[in-house]
Amino acid sequence: MTLRLERLCLCIPPRFCVNIRPQLATDDMPTFAPEQLAAWSDGAWTRAPAAPLTGVSINTRELRAGDLFVALRGTRTDGHAFVGDAFARGAAGAVVSAAFAASPPDDHPLLVVADPAHALRALAAGYRRTLRARIIAVTGSVGKTTVKELTADLLATLALTARSRGNFNNDLGVPLSLLAMEPDAAYGVFELGMNHPGELAPLCALVRPDVGIVTNVGAVHLAFFPSVGAIAEEKAEVLRALPPDGLAVLAADSEWFTVLRTAAQCRVVTVALHAAADYTGRPLPNRPRAFTVTERASGATVELENALPGEHVVRNALPAIALARDGGADWDAIRQTLRRYTPLPMRWEQRRLGGVEFINDAYNAGPLSMRAALAAFAQTPARGRKWLVLGGMRELGAATRAEHLALGADIARGAWAGLLAVGELGALIAAGAAAGGCAPEQVWTCPDCAAAAAELRRRLQPGDAVLVKASRGEQLERVIEHLTAELVSA
Repeated sequence: MTLRLERLCLCIPPRFCVNIRPQLATDDMPTFAPEQLAAWSDGAWTRAPAAPLTGVSINTRELRAGDLFVALRGTRTDGHAFVGDAFARGAAGAVVSAAFAASPPDDHPLLVVADPAHALRALAAGYRRTLRARIIAVTGSVGKTTVKELTADLLATLALTARSRGNFNNDLGVPLSLLAMEPDAAYGVFELGMNHPGELAPLCALVRPDVGIVTNVGAVHLAFFPSVGAIAEEKAEVLRALPPDGLAVLAADSEWFTVLRTAAQCRVVTVALHAAADYTGRPLPNRPRAFTVTERASGATVELENALPGEHVVRNALPAIALARDGGADWDAIRQTLRRYTPLPMRWEQRRLGGVEFINDAYNAGPLSMRAALAAFAQTPARGRKWLVLGGMRELGAATRAEHLALGADIARGAWAGLLAVGELGALIAAGAAAGGCAPEQVWTCPDCAAAAAELRRRLQPGDAVLVKASRGEQLERVIEHLTAELVSA
């Protein structure tokens, strides 16, 4: 077919900004006194800045005038090599190691510490101690970024709310997000991630959450965990970190509910699709975005509508709704906010090329999220045929082969026009689909994204729809980029 470019620009939500700071509700960013920073980091200034600092950065390309630049050593680069550049771009000070400070390039203000990475976390911990906000920590095997965004959106209807940017959820992203939080925010919603044992406890100690949300527990990161049960125990760290007067929001219909409930020594609010709960959701048939929620305390049942389709989106919305209602949000505000929700890039991001609808869900994938996306795509209306472009699910360890073959077998039971499986792991999905009964002419194995784009170009027709999904490392969004580039050069 001949594709015609109908829309080239991706829709980037305003809150997904290019700076390391999350987009917050106002421009009232925190300021830090030099002596405060020195005390928190256990460091000493070679020469203190003349004025308070207005932010924290680890990337000179994203640094703003007045920021404190933290020179981190990475696997490929050393931030100390960019200290001069940071000051040239307007940095008000820099956190450096003692070895670097021994021969500084000039007389700029340097905060000398034993380890800049440790100092970054210490700065965030120090700032956290000054905050009066109610801090919400969100973790889970899938859906945590969406739940974090929905929760922040709904709480923002009640009071000033900060959130971590995108999926800034690790030992760098979490402290940077904390250090960007407005001092007078009433709520702070932070995503906590992990892929190795022992990673969540330090993050919990840093944010000191008042509320914990565990979205779900599934077969992800099995390359680093012996079992899904071990993953559940790691996720439970967020609940163990809650104070006695805290709140946990948990899925009552989760296989791991008992494990998680036992870890929460505080009040628990439950949500569910398939069990009795404080907030029970029911997707409405033949209406992919509509659902009802029954609130046990009031007995009320209300109809709501998500901005995106799928049962998994209803499941993601329930913890956010429960927490908003616990804070006093009314149903009308919840209804309007859910309708306005805009997903972050590569989360069910829709664009049209030549009359073909592409759904870019290529941010990440695992067994749970793959099947959820397939179910939502199956319910999504399309004038023409539906195509799957799928890549590998990474970090599954010994379960890699079995999980990909099983996914392929599930795909064989669906009404798809065809499956384009990309890369070595994608070939396992194709093998599972073929073994499950897919006809040979319905399955194509493609070595890379360019080959998949070429196959699509030959087969797509106006009115068709295409789902693109894989783990982040597969970078499967390049399939759409190849098609777009062809249109631009044509």
